Amino acid sequence: MKQVMEGSHAVSEAVRLARVQVISAYPITPQTHIVESLSEFYAEGSMDARFLCVESEHSALAALIGASSCGVRTFTATSSHGLALMHELLHWTAAARLPIVMAEVNRALGPGWNIWTDQTDSLSQRDTGWIQLYCEDGQEVLDTIFQAFRLAEMVNLPAMVVMDAFYLSHTYEPVDVPDQKRVDRFLPPIEPRIELDVENPCALSQLSPPTMFMELRHNIQIAMEHVPRCFKLVEDEFAALFNRRYGQMEPVHCDDAEIIMVVTGTAASTCREVISDLRSGGEKVGLLKIKMFRPFPKELIRKFLAPAQKVAVVDRNFSFGTSGIFAQEIKASLCNLDAHPFVFSYIAGLGG
Repeated sequence: MKQVMEGSHAVSEAVRLARVQVISAYPITPQTHIVESLSEFYAEGSMDARFLCVESEHSALAALIGASSCGVRTFTATSSHGLALMHELLHWTAAARLPIVMAEVNRALGPGWNIWTDQTDSLSQRDTGWIQLYCEDGQEVLDTIFQAFRLAEMVNLPAMVVMDAFYLSHTYEPVDVPDQKRVDRFLPPIEPRIELDVENPCALSQLSPPTMFMELRHNIQIAMEHVPRCFKLVEDEFAALFNRRYGQMEPVHCDDAEIIMVVTGTAASTCREVISDLRSGGEKVGLLKIKMFRPFPKELIRKFLAPAQKVAVVDRNFSFGTSGIFAQEIKASLCNLDAHPFVFSYIAGLGG
């Protein structure tokens, strides 16, 4: 059923339909509307879950580590400094192989104090072992929450669903909200790999000697390498039920493009119009919208970008001392090819 809702409410509606069992969160602008809506669902009894009010984002993720270790489906949301405060436990969650799903609303890190869009908060956590999926609009946000739970529970890694502050989190638009029966067909109850049980005691995340530690980290990498294949399986099943598909990335007019713009998030909507105008004037320009950042889909990057002459990467983030983070990843993906396009890094929209 079509409903007009803001991006934050698309997240909370998806979490309710996903039958999440434990939610732990601490409010921070601009993600507050997500957990505010979920707390209302809990209070009115329309969601069968535990809702934990905690004193910080660090505690929010710590609580979910405990809950997820007991084998239940879990969710949290945060933004900016809240995500930074979680940093220690982001590593722990991935290393413990817990399929927690988080909505992360991109917001600048201060000072200067800023509550608007900047992807540096999520991208600075790129090495923690979380799957990262970036969304363009409210429909994609709702659908990606469902897909993130399926994907995380298949590979036993946490997943971050990322969306732009205000441009997406607070913008109202029509969203097709599916009924509970169809969601249940796509997203069955969790079958946990890890489940603490007082009747069958065991130890988790204990001291790991050097001979074991490297193997544990290697196993995370193996799981990450399985993500693209598993994501395709998830998307195929999702498309069969809901007739929507996003892919790890979306090429637009890339087949004959001499110049390709690379963007992510809500900027893709603007770039679609730009590309259309330029092509109507005879310019061979294409667009590549990246959805999956971790793991980074190198093979698809090479497939779509290598034939072009020039690539313009528009980053809403910056890594001091280098360049935009998406540009870095794209250059690394193309560098060993016999021939590759010139890659230009453009920074646009930091903190708004």
